[in-house]
Amino acid sequence: MSDTAALAEQEATLTQARPGIFPILTAAQIERVAARGHRRPTREGEVLFDVGAGQRPFYVVVSGRINVVRAAEQDATLIVAHRAGQFSGDISMLSGRPSLARGQVAEAGEVIELSQEQLLDLVQTDSELGEIIMRAFILRRLELIAQGFGDVVLVGSRHSPGTLRIQEFLTRNDHAYSYIDLDHDSGVQELFDHFGVGLDDVPILICRGDAVLRNPDNARIADCLGFNAAVDKTHLRDVLVVGAGPAGLSAAVYGASEGLDVLVIECNAPGGQAGTSSRIENYLGFPTGITGQELASRAYDQTQKFGAQLLVATGARRLHCERKPYAIELDDGSMISARTIVIATGAAYRRLAIGNQAQFEGAGIYYGATFIEAQLCRGDEVVVVGGGNSAGQAAVYLAQSAARVHMLIRGDGLRDTMSRYLIRRIEESPAIELRTGTEIVGLEGDAHLERLQWSDKKTGTLETRDIRHVFVMAGAVPTTAWLKGCVTLDAAGFVKTGPALVKEELGKAAWSLPRAPHLFETSLPGVFAVGDVRGGNVKRVASAVGEGSIAISFVHQVLHE
Repeated sequence: MSDTAALAEQEATLTQARPGIFPILTAAQIERVAARGHRRPTREGEVLFDVGAGQRPFYVVVSGRINVVRAAEQDATLIVAHRAGQFSGDISMLSGRPSLARGQVAEAGEVIELSQEQLLDLVQTDSELGEIIMRAFILRRLELIAQGFGDVVLVGSRHSPGTLRIQEFLTRNDHAYSYIDLDHDSGVQELFDHFGVGLDDVPILICRGDAVLRNPDNARIADCLGFNAAVDKTHLRDVLVVGAGPAGLSAAVYGASEGLDVLVIECNAPGGQAGTSSRIENYLGFPTGITGQELASRAYDQTQKFGAQLLVATGARRLHCERKPYAIELDDGSMISARTIVIATGAAYRRLAIGNQAQFEGAGIYYGATFIEAQLCRGDEVVVVGGGNSAGQAAVYLAQSAARVHMLIRGDGLRDTMSRYLIRRIEESPAIELRTGTEIVGLEGDAHLERLQWSDKKTGTLETRDIRHVFVMAGAVPTTAWLKGCVTLDAAGFVKTGPALVKEELGKAAWSLPRAPHLFETSLPGVFAVGDVRGGNVKRVASAVGEGSIAISFVHQVLHE
């Protein structure tokens, strides 16, 4: 088969699998694009954008052909060819993240070129073209991920906690990567020899074909891949959102769509705790359910569409509230200032009260039940600790592939803590065994969890089981240590807001305004708290999204004071 025929077959397969991935614009649509950019000729062999390019132009092909290739050290793999009426790019264009591919002119012709700013203006103001471009961008990124067409190779093992962490970080940040499994790939020694690494260095991340990172932390990965390269930390923002869970992403979408300059700071990846949910079925508008990862990805795509920026793998170390504009000190010591702040750092699951539990985190103890974790325990017995909706969703999901799911709760039942539809599924699943009044009291193993002990509080019996996988989804600890006395907290460490703040607390906090705090406003004027970090939250994705949007309505009022 000729190269042309092979390419045509590949494009037909992709188009059938994902309709809308390579749309052809009409003459009228092309003219609307041209009105925002400029036409220019192209010459054969010209590189329009290359691997690693950040804020690169958007191209619509008027005539000629642009080949998009996956560049490698010695070869280049053709991904797709854009012809007349088609356009370049994927969702990373909107955020300014580096390109995963090279665009080179294969046949001379003419293109319409738009800058990143012009492209954002187009997708925000032209509803028809915005829908076409956004759909294509999202589908292309999904296809790059599905085909492993990334600039990263991860060499790891299912027995390595670091491997699991890196897989989750790349997946939750929607970054395509190739994976080499040490446990099954026979040619790994050749790769080790080529890059001068060994088993003791695993997991190994080969970034853009040359940088070799040995068990890197998430911040180093983000730096190597240029996740945050487009973010100007010196710029004063209208709104600084701390945390990219549902509440934070909602605040970002509504703020940016209403013309505010928004930056989101996230210590890991978009989605927060909800992003690790295997399936959310009671969120309005999704009758068949949606995974936490899918919901987070769609929300993040919306933030990019409206121009909000995201700083990932960077946590907030301290809020500096002694003067305005407020500033947040990041983990790396840098500072970011903003006129208003939305705290959306959420809450973390409680750790097991067992001395050696940290030894097994990522090697038998997990705090999320996604596809990655489910593959690790296929055919094995697992334990799920917790009686809330997240634990119920995890139990039902894991029951599809695990030999048995033991659900451990300290209380007498699930009625007061879990949605009825989940309770019924647990009751009706032959693979799930609910154990009330039971808690884990011991963990054993070396590099990986091998067995555990649980105690029945009612009978006092202690049982040892050879179970290698425990999913902990119980309790909630607010992520508020970084606030360091700037805002009033309740006895459990959650942020107090609005009507919950009494006169004495406002006096102690030196509240300086004649008005009372707005709904979701903290004891510090212009600083809001939403979602699971807020005292009195109802622990639902829908309420978190609502709180994020409501907070922005009050942000506008504060900015006009």
